Parts: sequence; C-alpha cells; structure tokens
Amino acid sequence: MDWMQSLRLTAPEILLSVSGLILLVGSAWGQTRRDARAVNWLSVLVLIAASVITAPTLLNGVTGDAALAFDGLFSADAFAAFAKLLIYVAAAASLLLAPSFFERHGGYRPEFPVLVLFSVLGMGMMVSATNLLTLYVGLELNSLAAYVLAAFLKSDERSAEAGLKYFVLGALASGILLFGMSLTYGFTGTISFDGIAAATSTGLSKGALFGLTFMIAGLAFKISAVPFHMWTPDVYEGAPTPVTTLFASAPKVAALALTIRVAVEAFGNQTAAWQQIIGFAAVASIVVGALGAIWQTNLKRLLAYSSINNVGFMLVGLTAASPEGVSAMLVYLAIYVPMTIGGFVAVLMLRDAEGRQLEAISDLAGLSSTRPLLALGLGSVMFSMAGIPFFFGFWGKFVVFQAAVAAGLVPLAVIAAAGSVIGAFYYLKIVKVMYFDEPVGKATGQSDMVHEWLLAISALLISPLGWLLTKGLGVLAALAAGVLFAAA
Repeated sequence: MDWMQSLRLTAPEILLSVSGLILLVGSAWGQTRRDARAVNWLSVLVLIAASVITAPTLLNGVTGDAALAFDGLFSADAFAAFAKLLIYVAAAASLLLAPSFFERHGGYRPEFPVLVLFSVLGMGMMVSATNLLTLYVGLELNSLAAYVLAAFLKSDERSAEAGLKYFVLGALASGILLFGMSLTYGFTGTISFDGIAAATSTGLSKGALFGLTFMIAGLAFKISAVPFHMWTPDVYEGAPTPVTTLFASAPKVAALALTIRVAVEAFGNQTAAWQQIIGFAAVASIVVGALGAIWQTNLKRLLAYSSINNVGFMLVGLTAASPEGVSAMLVYLAIYVPMTIGGFVAVLMLRDAEGRQLEAISDLAGLSSTRPLLALGLGSVMFSMAGIPFFFGFWGKFVVFQAAVAAGLVPLAVIAAAGSVIGAFYYLKIVKVMYFDEPVGKATGQSDMVHEWLLAISALLISPLGWLLTKGLGVLAALAAGVLFAAA
C-alpha cells in the first residue's frame, strides 16, 4: 500500500478531521458570541479549502487505481468529487445561515460548526466508500452528528422532539442497513463492492437478494424515500431552520450518491434485482410528496414533502440503470441544492417586526407588496421546483425523463410527469398567496445581509440564467457517471 498516495487522496477528509478537532478544543475555551462566530467563519474557510483540494479530481476525471486509497477501502474518484463539492457548498451555506438565527434564540455556540464539519466528514466517507465497512463508518459518523444538530436548540421543545424522533428512527434504519450488510457479506463472502459484484456475476442467491433489499431499505430512510419518509416532515419542521437547510441538502446528496454506488458498483451485474425496488420508491415518493404537500399550512413541512417529491424524480434516473440516467440524476442533484438552499433561506427571512420566525403559508399573503425582493426570490424557487419551463428546475426534470425514455421506461416517465403536474399546484399556490392575496403585513422584519446574498445567488442560479450552465454541468455529470460504469 502506497501511504503517500492514500494520504494525498484523502487530503479533504484529513483537513476536515484535523480542523474539526482543533476547533473542538478551541471551542472549549471560547463560548462568547465573538468566539462562536470566529469558529463558524473558520469552518466555512475549511470547507472552501476542501473544495479547492477536491475540484481537480473532478476536472481531471480521476478513476481506477489512481483513485484508490488504503488498499481499496476508499475511492477519491471523479464521482465522489462531484458529490463532495455539492456537500461542501450546502454545508457552507448552512453555516452562513446559523449565527444570526441562533443568536435570536438564546445564543450561538461554537459546537455547531464543529458538528457540521464532522457530519461533512462522514458524508465524504460515504460517497467515497467502496467497501461495506467504510460505508457504515461514514454513515454513522454523519448520523451521530446529525442527531445532535436536530436537537441543538435546547430551549425549543420542537427541536428536542425532532432530535429524539430522528435518533430513534435513524437507529432503526441503521439496524436495517447493518442487517442487510451482514446478509450480503454472509452470502457473498466479501465486503468490498468489487468482490460483491464478482460474487453475484453469475446470479443472486435468495440470501444476497434479501441483503440487497434490506440495504436499499436502510438507505431509503436516509434519502427520505417512500415508504421510509415518515420522519421527514416532523424533523424538518422541528429542527432549527439552518439545520433543516443542511438536512435537506448535503446529507441528501451523500445518501443518494452512496445509493448509486451500491446499486451500480456492488450490484451492477444484477440490475433487475434492484431496478423494480428503486422504481417503486421513485413513483411512491413522487405521488406521496405531491399529494402530501397539498394540505400543508406550514412552509417548512411543505418543503419537506417537496424534498420527498424531488427524491422521487432523482430515483427515476437511477431506475434507468444507465450512464445517462446517473448523469441526469447528478444534474438534478446539482440543481436541487441551490433550490433547497434558496427555499430555506427565504423561510429564515420571514420574520415579523419583533424578529419572530413566521412559518405559516397564510403569513405570506401579499408579501410582494411589503417585501418585493423576498417575494421575487421565493417565487423563483417555487417556479423552479415546479419545473416551469425556462427555470433551471425544468432542465433537471427534463434530463431525468429523457434518460427514462431512452432506457425504455416510458410508463415510469409518464407517471413522473403527471406527478410533476400535481406538484406544481402547491408550488404555484405559494406564488398566488404572495402576489394575489390581500396583504396581512406580518413579514415586516429586517433580513440579514448574508441571508439576502444567499437568496440572491440561489435565485440567479435557478433562474433562466442558470441555463448558461447546462453544457458545463452536463459534461461534469457525464464524466462523474462514466467513472462508475467504467469501474463496473
């Protein structure tokens, strides 16, 4: 084993580990507002540095033995780099949102950015996993930090409830996943993805099939796919909004990337075994996400069902089981991240004159007349999520449907398109409330400059101007997807 190559390939993870430990020790001595903000900004700089280190891996299309570290336990290939860049961006945005929010709710503590760094470290291990052992270590490192983050706002009963629900159901999902991994190891005799692929190349035994099913079930919980979505609305509503922003973006990217790796690398020879399961989860998530959101009166719960709905569309790409399908899924993920960040930033900016958070959809009535720029930003997010033509969200759905049709999954594409039409109802309802209802004059509080800039950047990326990025994004997504299928 070449230790220097392994250390070089894992440089982003080493940076996150060392920085997290140093900041953790430093936070023990500094508990003032100024100290917490300093740790927060240092954590953002660490994520930026990790992105700079990771970007060349994607641009150079690193793959094969040149990407393997620690005797094949870890793969720093272009696919992992694509996912990590999205994770770092989403985590940095969540950190930028956090200080002002927590300072209005009892004070900001430096443990928050440290927990985010360790969570991001786990996500990086997840997307680079080529082995069941690495998979589980990364998953649990992310989950343990996430449980604490969900309950971080100790003064809020909803936050404590969200943390408890997430912990109990997350532990159950981890147990299901671990059981599936045990079955897979027992019936294939190996824990490496390449070894599992070789062992199943001539057929899939019933035991290995059960292992695959349980593993997909455990991963489905992490991505909020139906029927393992029940925790999502409650946790998204109860957790502090910066934490919800993180949950809805970065861990979603990591879990979906990990699901792709397991399906394509470990069980790529047995596509028929998981294609129907993923297809069912895709259709169910689209339908439940679309119908469940219609009756919501809380904006954060609506965005939770929107997240479930969007996962369904992304799983349509994986169901195609082709390089084009995975590439389309990655394109959708890249568009989904700024849409999600923009949506939750807008929620954070909805405050009354006393600075209290507003979450009811009825509080948005007539927002266009009292806060026109905020209404414009949130409207852009809603139009993009609805897949209205010329907004960037439309492109994400288009490439996914195109990949499904090319793979001969026309019925699936038709059902997904019908679900998109249903989902457009509740997205456009938000726009209608903001622009055509009588103003209630509740959202009159001032917004932080950082929040305004984040919303502006997100809105520009998902606006029609985002179409300027389609060619470059498509090339990078195809490069990342091709790495997996070349390995398979």
